[in-house]
Amino acid sequence: MAKKPKTPPFNVMIVGQNGRLQYEAALFAASFRAANAKFPGRLFVAEPEPNERWSKDPRMGDNSVRALLEELGAEIISFENKYFGEYYPYGNKIEALSALPKGAPFVFFDTDTLVMDDLTKVPFDFDKPSASLRVEGTWPKIELYGPGYTQTWKSLYDKFGLDFESSLDTSQPEEYWRRYLYFNAGFFYYKCPHAFGQRFTEYATTIRDNGPEEIVCQVLDPWLDQVALPLVIHSLGGGRDALERGWLDGQTTCHYRVLPLLYAREEQRVVDVLEEVSAPNKIKKVLKNYDPMKRMIYQGKGQKARALFDRANLPRREQAIRNTLKREKLWLR
Repeated sequence: MAKKPKTPPFNVMIVGQNGRLQYEAALFAASFRAANAKFPGRLFVAEPEPNERWSKDPRMGDNSVRALLEELGAEIISFENKYFGEYYPYGNKIEALSALPKGAPFVFFDTDTLVMDDLTKVPFDFDKPSASLRVEGTWPKIELYGPGYTQTWKSLYDKFGLDFESSLDTSQPEEYWRRYLYFNAGFFYYKCPHAFGQRFTEYATTIRDNGPEEIVCQVLDPWLDQVALPLVIHSLGGGRDALERGWLDGQTTCHYRVLPLLYAREEQRVVDVLEEVSAPNKIKKVLKNYDPMKRMIYQGKGQKARALFDRANLPRREQAIRNTLKREKLWLR
């Protein structure tokens, strides 16, 4: 039986920014190093430079975070916002790609991700990009007399000269959102960050500035990155089945999004990893500077949130979980 080809060395990138994201970056790095002590690639924390696209300095402002990231072996790199900025901070994940080493495979993660196992075990094929399928049908919003899913998505594929039919999951019914290629941008990967970033920038800015008339009534904020992402991945030869299920957003990583949701709905292993990697004093004294982490992790509010839910019988809609947490004054971020 032929052996699986070994995954080549690759780099990991997250975005660090002033406010909540810098503390999430510190927690990500702590979990990453705990599970990847001998990682052969590099861990980059990319932060936007201050310029006219920001009303305040967007760089990480807590020096204890910067010191901890460097102690954990992260490399802090800067990038310039030329196309996005304060009005659309999700664009940071697009523009930051240009600061990574050209031609070196990469995996991008949102900072609100916990790493729970060795990333080198994940069977990435960097020639075939993919992204997170832990997603709900958030875009487009179909109006009663407006274009349907097929018409809306096809207009975007046509805009960029892409083959629409080959992107479809024909096991799903017509006009059901899962039939159409749609990802969460919580992670994505490819063999070259510059090629991916240039394509992502081109598609996102074109959709924003000169989109097809079928999307005129669609809201693009905050969905622009997730509208462009499937087009980018499809154009580069990737897709929904490029990565075997169960690795990312599974046994290797958890995209928890906000700590109250982690405690409310994730399996016990995720909570155990969170509390283990945040326990060392050098980590704790940094994370406690961010009040929601101090209260959720160190003052027991997370366990209080966890006790409100039966993980075997969670509400079907995330909004119901959020509403319960808000009612109990446990929606902290």
